[in-house]
Amino acid sequence: MSKRLTRDNVPVEQTWDLKDLFQTNESWEQELATLEEEVEQVTQYQGRLHEGAQTLLACLNAHEKLQMRTIRVTTYAHLRSSEDGTNSLYQSNLSNVSAVVAKINAAVSFIHSEILELPDGQVEEYLEHEEGLDTYRKSLIELLETKQHRLSKETETVLASLGEVLDSPFMIYSRSKTSDMDFEPITNENGEQLPVSFALYETRYEQSTNTNERRAAYASFTNTLNQYKNTFAATYATEVKKQVVMSRLRNYDSVEEMLLQPQQVTSEMYNNILDIIQKELAPHMRRLAKLKKRVLGLDKMLLCDLKTPIELGDTPEVSFEGASKIVLEALEIMGPEYMEAMETAINERWVDYADTVGKRSGAFCSSPYGAHPYILMTWSGKMRSAFTLAHELGHAGHFVFANRYQRIHNTRPSKYFIEAPSTLNEMLLSHSILAKTTDPEMRRSVIVQVLGTYYHNFVTHLLEAEMQRRVYRHAESGKPITASVLCQLKGDVLGDFWGDTVEIDEGARLTWMRQPHYYMGLYPYTYAAGLTASTAVAQMIQEEGKPAAERWIEVLKAGGTKKPLDLMKMSGIDMSNPEPIRKAVAFVGSLVDELEKSF
Repeated sequence: MSKRLTRDNVPVEQTWDLKDLFQTNESWEQELATLEEEVEQVTQYQGRLHEGAQTLLACLNAHEKLQMRTIRVTTYAHLRSSEDGTNSLYQSNLSNVSAVVAKINAAVSFIHSEILELPDGQVEEYLEHEEGLDTYRKSLIELLETKQHRLSKETETVLASLGEVLDSPFMIYSRSKTSDMDFEPITNENGEQLPVSFALYETRYEQSTNTNERRAAYASFTNTLNQYKNTFAATYATEVKKQVVMSRLRNYDSVEEMLLQPQQVTSEMYNNILDIIQKELAPHMRRLAKLKKRVLGLDKMLLCDLKTPIELGDTPEVSFEGASKIVLEALEIMGPEYMEAMETAINERWVDYADTVGKRSGAFCSSPYGAHPYILMTWSGKMRSAFTLAHELGHAGHFVFANRYQRIHNTRPSKYFIEAPSTLNEMLLSHSILAKTTDPEMRRSVIVQVLGTYYHNFVTHLLEAEMQRRVYRHAESGKPITASVLCQLKGDVLGDFWGDTVEIDEGARLTWMRQPHYYMGLYPYTYAAGLTASTAVAQMIQEEGKPAAERWIEVLKAGGTKKPLDLMKMSGIDMSNPEPIRKAVAFVGSLVDELEKSF
């Protein structure tokens, strides 16, 4: 049996280079040790923010410097843990940094409390008379909007000091996935044993065109998930209960209201994404599932069959180097400054794409301020990985610009916007390939990949969001959350969307165990919001060319200085009404139409 490799046994060029953050683990430890000393530069202003605008400015500037150092330290620990969750040193580092950050957050929690204790109109007066505070204007005004939901200074300090404990559900979930779960190998048609892991299942087997291999891997994968379902359910239940308790303590009407407020998103915007896409997309996706079943000659359609490429014959292998070239060519329309960042990301090891023992599944881009972004993914050798690379490079390009043109407190926009830059790159990749080919087989292959992007964002993540909506309502009504409840709810979500087109077996009901997004607030639905916007922007770039691309670059440079609706309006989209959502869904329908005709 071919074994999964450890970090030491893969080519170094397939891994990221974290020396741009810290040269050695020892230098990281030294910086961590000095962080608590830096806190005194902030706490010297405790009890003094009423003294005047200059004191407030000095305090906020000191806090900004502390944040910049803290982010580098925490990012390094999280990236090391993500590359190998089985490494005891990295586990220890992550635990240590979590404890230190919790102390820091408790120590500086006075800032928000004292600002909110100032007399009404005082902050506005400070802003009027101190020009240096202007860079903090947006964050200060947004803080004032939370005043009715803040607790006493003492309570906020206690909650901040418990940060490590309150974040423990996600830590337990993540560590269990990478460190504790073992999957039985499968045997292929040649009698060879093949390894199964979280990452391998999601990047290789789930997209395999070999039905026996795909379903065998699914059986191995779900059998192991089933062994952990009660532990994972208890972990997720703790996270949900935490959010329910916090929302009530802070006098919100619901968890949904509490989690949407920092995103600057109304319940109507949130529900529009969930309701319209589920209702109007389901018929198109059911058609696609039926087409796959017919073309692939399947006896039935299982959840594990839905990501199978609907292509005849084996799909060609794609190397990282070959895919990088295709992606870079597709992004040239974005201009030289953007391309410089993309080429540097590829050539200077910003991307970690090897499949190694203990590596976190999925893909992400981490963008520490004062350094460059880092991308984690696992290369499958299929075209799907090229689209994943384009996606994560979209995040990287976004924060290269945001970090370059904004100060740290103005870099991150609302989560509602955050997935637009990433999915736009996927759209540009598909447009580029389609524009360069007249081969009907290639066109069909690209359409399959584009539909994969929409499936990922408009189905996988959207149904996660629907699951969240049901779980929180279940918990808020006082009902217990157990493994059987979560399996039932997930089965209902899948069944409502797929109808009788897909058989919802017991393995499908365990899908709630697979994604870390449930521990990240109301994050899953933002994938659909971002793709809705990027669909419109990609069409503008296709029609207008350079002017539309230049508008988008300005949006990226704006970082978090504007609300999500205003950022999208900069590029020419109005997400305050449902029309862009319906147009995006209709576009998916047109892709399914073309795919059906091609067969």
